[in-house]
Formats: sequence, structure tokens, C-alpha cells
Amino acid sequence: MKRLRCCVLVLFCCVFHLLSSEVQPVKYVFLFIGDGMSLPQRMMTEEFLQVTENRGLFINSMPYQAITSTRAANSFITDSAASGTAIACGEKTLNHRIGMDAAGERKLESVAEVARDSGRKVGIVTTVTLNHATPAAFYGHNLNRGKYYQLGLDLIASGFDYFGGGGIDRHNDTKDPMYKGDIYVLAEQAGYTVSRTADGFRQFKPGAGKVISVGAEGALPYAVDMDKDDLRLADFTRQAIELLDNPAGFFLMVEGGKIDWMCHANDAATTLREVIDFDEAVQVAYQFMTKHSEDTLIVVTGDHETGGLTLGFAGTGYKSHIELLAAQTCSRDVMSRRLKEFAGSERPAFETVKPLITEMAGLIFGVDENRKKGGLNLTKNDEQMLEDAFNSQFEDGKFKSSDPLVNAIVRTLNNKASVAWTSGAHTALPVSTTACGKEAGLFSNMIDNTDISKRLKMVVR
Repeated sequence: MKRLRCCVLVLFCCVFHLLSSEVQPVKYVFLFIGDGMSLPQRMMTEEFLQVTENRGLFINSMPYQAITSTRAANSFITDSAASGTAIACGEKTLNHRIGMDAAGERKLESVAEVARDSGRKVGIVTTVTLNHATPAAFYGHNLNRGKYYQLGLDLIASGFDYFGGGGIDRHNDTKDPMYKGDIYVLAEQAGYTVSRTADGFRQFKPGAGKVISVGAEGALPYAVDMDKDDLRLADFTRQAIELLDNPAGFFLMVEGGKIDWMCHANDAATTLREVIDFDEAVQVAYQFMTKHSEDTLIVVTGDHETGGLTLGFAGTGYKSHIELLAAQTCSRDVMSRRLKEFAGSERPAFETVKPLITEMAGLIFGVDENRKKGGLNLTKNDEQMLEDAFNSQFEDGKFKSSDPLVNAIVRTLNNKASVAWTSGAHTALPVSTTACGKEAGLFSNMIDNTDISKRLKMVVR
């Protein structure tokens, strides 16, 4: 048995060496990560677009595809820190660790650091905060993903050329034992030009040097809640390309981080719009690739699945009504804020809230029994369930929380659209990795998330 294991190990090393010796460097390398995005999230959005716009997701049309396992070193179900580290560094670690090995003793080298050290420019873009778990896995090294200030220091120390998207969380955490000053100020002292406004964003031109381009104090708004003037993931991706492009090439990681957040909240309508927003950012990279077809690789993956999304619901049988999710006009976060406006000194009647529910989620009250049932029409049981949730928001006549009603609204629309959820946390479902461009064939068949980093490191050295 021991001899067999040795033979297998030798064979693996030989194959890996042969593979690496044949892989050619790629000048422009893009890695897109949909946080919380697995096959269900992709297929829900694909079906929504097919039904409503007669098109599919670009990321699902890529010619090379791989099913990708996601477990952490200590758990079948991973968190974003361990999965981000696996994708970035090519090695398993424990949940909650960033850029450190499972023993907590050794800093791991990410593909972004390899690209930097080989002379390429490097960029990091995300819809959440720049020192959140997934982006931090490409530059940070910490036993605790929650040490946001310390990860902010790692961000500066990385010397990467571009950071864009959400802000830097706890950038002036004076209570952190490693506090040295505001991260933004320290970044400027280290040679970064920092913009924290939309006007500042528009001022950057090629040759700007090292840049931190922030579109919000925290995470960017959800796509469904954005105004026409809000900066989107595609905007930061486009800016990163413009500022990073150079004769030596670049590596750019782009994360759609709020897919995960709305999967945690089981908000299907907001989730699919985040996936569409993410897909539009990938298309920006593809437009660049059409001009550099022999020198560009685009890889798209997810770090794990969130929510246990299922495409089917007992109440709808074999029928699917994904298109009904278009009726939701805002995220559950905005729903919660708007419902809080009803929390006055006196408890409002449920009747006063009904028009707002219809406005936000398209749900129709008071359907005549002779009218056609189904669609967004609420049954008497639906209405009673929503009213019960509304009543539970008050304790001794005083407003307590809008969560019960928001949860009920979202769940009702989800179920009418024939989708459901098994969890408010992560699951162990594999994710889909797709790729196009030079050396895209490396991302085929069944792979582990650590293989993404290992294979990307081959093309950026």
C-alpha cells in the first residue's frame, strides 16, 4: 500500500511538471469571484434572463467549464476566508484565516503576489469593503479575518497598483493594538493617490500611479438599489484595466461580494441582480480580450454556495415562475428602512402598509375569488401570514423590528417565483468555474479550488 501511494505521488508530480512545462505565460489575467455564487445562483439568473430578455449569462457561455470543490482544511463547509485563501494561494487553511497555512505558522503566497513579483501590475476590485475576506486573501496574512485594520495595513504593504470598489472597513480603528494612523492617510504617505468620491473617480487617467479608488464608505449599494449615477462593478473593472494596462501585463481580481450577502438573507430577486451586475463586469474584461485575444485569460468562479438555494418549490410543483422576481424593486435592506417609517408613536394599521408592500414586491392584496389566481396575487393565507408577521414587529404596542415582515415579504415572493432556500449560511455545494482565452483549457473537468491558484500561478510567473 505504501509503495502504491509513492507511485501515485510520483505520477502526480510528473504530470504536474509536464503540465507546468507546457503552460505558456499570459500577459493579461483576470480572475472573477462571485462570493456565494454556485450553480443554483448562476442557473436562477440564467433562467430569469432567458425568460425576461431572451438572453443568458455571459459567464455561462464560456467554452471551458469545471465543477469545483470548496471544502476548508477543517470543515466540509468553508467560509470566505478559507476559500479565498485556497483560490488565492493554492493551499487549504482553517475557516477564518487569511493567507496563513492551516497550522497558523506560515504566510502563504498568493497568485497576486506572484504576479507582482514577476513584474506585472496588480489590481483588486470588489463590491464589498476592500479588506473583507475574499479581497484580503490576495494580499493579507492574518489568523483572524475580523482584524480589518490590520488587513488594511497589509493592503498598503502589498504595494499593489490598484484597489477599487467599496471602502476600507475600520480604517481608523484606534483601538487596534497595531494602530498607526488612518489607513487612507497611511496609504497616501506610501505613495497611493486616494479618491473617496465619484468626482475623484472620474479624474484618474492612465499613468496615475498607485491608486485607491473608493465608491462608498462601506460596501457599494446593491445593484437593484443603485441610481444611474452610482458607480458599478463594471465601472471599477473598466477603470482598473485602463490604469493597469502596461507592456509587462497585469493580474486583476474582481469580486462580486454582495451576491453572498443577499444569499445569506435569502433574497432571490436582489441576488440575481447582483449576479447580472457581476456578469456585466466580466463582459468589460471580455471586451478588452477581443482586442488582445492572444494575450488574455479570463477565469470566473465562486468561493462557495450560500443559502442552499433550490430552484423549485412544493407549492408550484413542476412549474417555474422566475420572471416574477422582476416585481421586486428594491433590496430587503431598503424594504426594512422604508417599513421603519411606519414606526411612529402609535401602532399603524396593517392596511396602511399594504400599498408599500405592493410597491416594493409587486404582491397584490384583495384578490377577488372569481379572478384568476396565481402570479403575484395573494391568497387569504398569504395575506394572513403577512399580517401576522407585521403584528409580530410590535411589542407592547411599540415598534421592535421590521425583520419579521421583510422576511415574510421576500419569502412569499420567492415561493411564488418557485425558488426556496435551505439555510441562511454557507453550504458545501461545489461551484462552477468557467474560463475563456489563452490557457483557458487549464480550467476544465473536476477541480479543487486550490487548483485555481496553482494554475494561475503558472501563467503569471
